[in-house]
Amino acid sequence: MEDIHDAMARLVKNEMPYFLWTIKRDIIDCHSLHGDQMLNHYGKTASFTTKIGLCWNLRSLPWYVQADPDTFFPRCYSLCTESEKQAFLDDFRLTMASSILKWVVSHQNCNRSKARSGREEAGDSDLNHKTGPENANSKLTGLSEQLVGLACKVCQDYLAQLEHEDIDVSADAAKDLTEDEWRDLTQQYYSLIRGDVYISNSRNHFSQCQALLNKISCVNPQTEIDGLQNIWIVKPAAKSRGRDIVCMNRVEEILELVAPDHLSAKDNKWVVQKYIETPLLIYDTKFDIRQWFLVTDWNPLTIWFYKDSYLRFSTQRFSLDNLDSAIHLCNNSIQKHLKNDKGRSPLLPQHNMWTSGRFQEYLQQRGQGSMWGSVIYPSMKRVVADTMQVAQGCMEPRRNSFELYGADFVLGRDFRPWLIEINSSPTMHPSTPVTAQLCPQVQEDIISVVVGRRDDRCCDVGNFELLWRQPAVGLPPSHGPNLCVEGLSVRKARKHMPPISSFKFPSSVLDIQPPKVRCPLASPGPTPEPPQTAAQQDVKRKDAQVLSCSLPKPLKRPAVRSCKVKSIHAESGGRVEHPACDFQHVDNKAAKTGLTKARCDTHADTSGLKEHPLLAVLPSIGTMEGTLGQPARPSGSEWT
Repeated sequence: MEDIHDAMARLVKNEMPYFLWTIKRDIIDCHSLHGDQMLNHYGKTASFTTKIGLCWNLRSLPWYVQADPDTFFPRCYSLCTESEKQAFLDDFRLTMASSILKWVVSHQNCNRSKARSGREEAGDSDLNHKTGPENANSKLTGLSEQLVGLACKVCQDYLAQLEHEDIDVSADAAKDLTEDEWRDLTQQYYSLIRGDVYISNSRNHFSQCQALLNKISCVNPQTEIDGLQNIWIVKPAAKSRGRDIVCMNRVEEILELVAPDHLSAKDNKWVVQKYIETPLLIYDTKFDIRQWFLVTDWNPLTIWFYKDSYLRFSTQRFSLDNLDSAIHLCNNSIQKHLKNDKGRSPLLPQHNMWTSGRFQEYLQQRGQGSMWGSVIYPSMKRVVADTMQVAQGCMEPRRNSFELYGADFVLGRDFRPWLIEINSSPTMHPSTPVTAQLCPQVQEDIISVVVGRRDDRCCDVGNFELLWRQPAVGLPPSHGPNLCVEGLSVRKARKHMPPISSFKFPSSVLDIQPPKVRCPLASPGPTPEPPQTAAQQDVKRKDAQVLSCSLPKPLKRPAVRSCKVKSIHAESGGRVEHPACDFQHVDNKAAKTGLTKARCDTHADTSGLKEHPLLAVLPSIGTMEGTLGQPARPSGSEWT
C-alpha cells in the first residue's frame, strides 16, 4: 500500500494541488496559497488547542455568551506568573478547607449507616456504643476540634467575599490565617486524608459543616467533582498525547515541580487543573469520550458536529489511592503501551474502546438510556459551540480552509460532560477495531461537507450535522480621527529684475533681425523657420510694452569694415522673407553663436570712438517673465 502511495505522489509531484490534507500545520504556509486551494488547517488555533490557551480564553466566556465556564470546564491556572500561582494556592487552601467539612459529614453519615445496619443484624442497642466513632478510631490519633473550626472560618470568609461583605471590613480588623497556621492546617489535613488520624467529637460540628457545604454548592458548581483528596493534574502548557502529565495532591510538591530553577525557560510553562475525583465509571474503570467536530468557516462561524464518537478506557481499575497516570489518563497514546489489569472487568474490551452506540446500549441496560440524548450529547454540543465563539476573535480566518478537531470529555456521576481539552489534528490511525470503523467514515464525510456541498448544498453529509452557523459579521465602520490641514503651500519666490527705463531705443533698432544661424536645439526639418532669440521673441510678443529708448551718438568705427542693412519684405514660397543683413565675423571664420560685427552703408564717424556703458548692460536686461539670456562672447574678440 505504501508503494502505491509513493508512486501516486511522484505522479503529481510537479502538479498544482487544489486539496491539501496535512497532519502538521507548519508544513504549509497558508499565506502562500492561492485562493482556490483548500487546506485542512487554520492559523492561530493555539487559543483553544493548547492547554494554556484554553485556560485563558474560557475566562472570557461570559462576555460572549450567557454561560459559566465553571459548569463544564474544571478550574485551571497558568503557573507562569506569580499572580496565577497565588490564585492557585488560594484555591488549593479553600478546597482543602471544604474537604475537611466533607470528611466530617461523610464520616458521620458512614457511622450512622454502620450503626443502623448493626442494630438490624444483631438487634443489640449496645452495639452502637461498641462501633461508635470513638471506638472505631481508638487506634488512631485524635485531632482537636479546632481543625474543624479553622476550616469553617475559611469557608465562611469565602462566602462573605462572594457577598461582598468584606468591603466594609478594614484590613486590620480582618484576621486571616498566618502562613504558619496554614502550614499546620495543611499538614493535619494530609494526615486526615491518609487515614492516619481522626477528628475527635466531629459529631458536634455536623450540622454546621452540612449547612456550609450546602451554601458552597449553590455558588460553586464544581463542589461535587472536588472530592476529598484535593487532587490536581499538572500539564505542560503546549504538549499533547498525555506527555509529562502527572497527578498530585500536595501543594508544595506542585509548586516545586513548576519552579523556574528546575526547568529551562522554554519548558517553564505549566497549567494546573482540578482533577475530577468523582468521574462516572464503567465496571469500576475510568473512561473519556473523544468527540469530533468540524469548522468550515470562522466568519461566519460554521461548526459541524459528528454524531458518532468513541470511548477510551484505562487499562487499570480506578483508585484515588494511586496517582499513577496509567489509572487516571485515558489517552490511547499512553494506554496502548500498558497491559490490562487482571482485576479489571472482563466485560470491557481488550482494545479498550467503545463506540458511542455501544455506550448507549450500556446505559439502556442500566435503565439510563435517555441520559445520552437528554444530557450528554446536547451538553457536549453546547460546550463546543460556546468555546468556539470565544476563540473566534483570536483566529485567522481563510476562505477554502477547514479543520477537524477532537474534544475530550469526562462524565461526572450526574452524567454531565466536563471538557478536558481540544486537540488539533486528531489521530485518524486505525489502531483498534473501533477507530478502524469510524476514522475512514469521518474522513469520507468531511469530503462531502467541504467539497460536495460546493456544488450541491443539499448533498448527503454523512453523520455530520450543522451545529452552529453564525450570521455574517461585517467589518465595523472606521471611526478614526479625521485630520485636515488648512493653509497655503510654500512656494519658492521667483527672482524679478527691476525695469530699466533710463534708455530709449528707436523702432529701427528693434527691427534689426539676427543672423540666420541654425539653432543646435532645433529638430531637423525640410525648411526650418529662422531661429529667434529669447530676447527678440519676448520683444515681439510684448511689443506694446517695450520700453522706448533713444539711440546714443553713432560710434566712430574704421571705414574698412562696414555692412549694408537691407529691409526687404518679399514673399517667397508662400512665406514672408524677413529683413536680411550681411554679417561678417571678426575672425572671418564659420558662423558661430557668438557676437558679430556689421558693416553699414554709411561710414560712421570714427573720431569719437568710445565704448558706451550701455553695451555692457544690454545683454543682462531682464523682463517681468524672465531674464534675457546673455550670448556667449567669442574669446579674443572685442566690440569696436
